[in-house]
Amino acid sequence: MSGREHRGTIFVEEAELLSQREFPGRQYVIRLRAPKCAAAATPGSFAHLSCDALIPMRRPLSLMRVDPRAGWIEILYKVVGPGLEALSKQPAGTLLSVMGPIGQGFRPSPARPRTLLVGGGVGIPPMVFLAEALKARTDADWKPLVLMGSEIPFPFQARPSTILMPGIPDGAIACMPLLDDWGVPSRLATLAGFPGCFDGYVTDLAAAWLSSLEPAALAEVEMFACGPTPMLMAAAKVARRFGVPCQVSLEEFMACAVGGCAGCAVPVVTETGLAMKRVCVDGPVFDANAVFPPAA
Repeated sequence: MSGREHRGTIFVEEAELLSQREFPGRQYVIRLRAPKCAAAATPGSFAHLSCDALIPMRRPLSLMRVDPRAGWIEILYKVVGPGLEALSKQPAGTLLSVMGPIGQGFRPSPARPRTLLVGGGVGIPPMVFLAEALKARTDADWKPLVLMGSEIPFPFQARPSTILMPGIPDGAIACMPLLDDWGVPSRLATLAGFPGCFDGYVTDLAAAWLSSLEPAALAEVEMFACGPTPMLMAAAKVARRFGVPCQVSLEEFMACAVGGCAGCAVPVVTETGLAMKRVCVDGPVFDANAVFPPAA
């Protein structure tokens, strides 16, 4: 992407805070009326959000759900630092400045409709957005499976899934109710011993499912991941082990979030060699092998 390509696609609007729900672990789901952002957002894009009138720096937050017709966006965040602490105290009706949608999102290929979505911690929101988008698409027989990992309580009330999923280890029955209601299978992983969850890393759960597939089914799989860097590195290795393509959404500290400061630049392997790419506008989604090459 050139330095000018994103101009005209990122909107700044005063967004009304419609609701804010708190979950264990200082996690919040916030809904904002931001019709321009909602209309243009794609899975993997994010918003740069003001947290309080007295805090000038915005915070980059992944979009979890959008409704273009109703004009709202939904964001899951975990309180880390004074900015998000201030955001957690904002009441309904507050006006917050939203800049978005920003970034290059996920690009699922209809040739590989058996999509494996892997989210860890605050990397969960883009997976929910992608699952909802795939559910609505008609250009292929999409079969998304969403795997989520967390070491703190999940930002929803988990329940046993009503959807049977061959290849998932016995005992891993907990799901995200919203996805289950959509007919999208999901499973949860943790090392914290939460009931019904896979006992281990979410990438280990992904490997267990992939290992159950026959070659013909494996050839239809594409993997998508978002979460902490160590989890993304593990996801890239799992994808290489099973020979499936993988896209990862990176998490980096950002100042401007629109490509001007280059403070979020990371080394990426390109056709012409190693190059520095900005996570905000060149990403946040990249090919896993480009940011975590086999030698890494």
